[in-house]
Amino acid sequence: MPSERTEIQVRPGVEGDLQALTDLYNHYVNETPVTFDTEAFTEEERRPWLLSHPEDGPYRLMVATDASTGPDSQEILGYATSSPHRARPAYATSVETTVYVAPGSGGRGVGTLLYRALFEALAGEDLHRAYAGVAQPNEASVRLHERFGFRHVGTYREVGRKFGRYWDVAWYEKPL
Repeated sequence: MPSERTEIQVRPGVEGDLQALTDLYNHYVNETPVTFDTEAFTEEERRPWLLSHPEDGPYRLMVATDASTGPDSQEILGYATSSPHRARPAYATSVETTVYVAPGSGGRGVGTLLYRALFEALAGEDLHRAYAGVAQPNEASVRLHERFGFRHVGTYREVGRKFGRYWDVAWYEKPL
């Protein structure tokens, strides 16, 4: 809905977002196979993750807030990140990207706004490829990634076990 999109503000994540971001991520940990983490996090456990995404450089954290609740809104509608793809130095020009949208915020274009802001922020960085792993099934995430130019490059079959079953992860890549 275009009128609702004007109420969404995307900005870099800050330390004051830590509680809301932890709560949002813990929803996915506890309720979905989207992440393969299996135990909820405390804010202190998530702090190093937040601090590993500064406002500049290749590893970013963008958050979407509901601007209709005021300029200092802390209601996080979702977030997107770019993180190291792998630890070894030759992987430095590759990032892994991800998007998490708050329950009840789907269908408002939050994921699209977050990815647009993230890729605009990354445009000036020395990066060559972005990768995304999508636990299957997740048609909404597949559509989002394809809309941003990601293409499917393979699927790891039954690579993770959560909630008493095995899950596939489809891998996507995008030139930067």
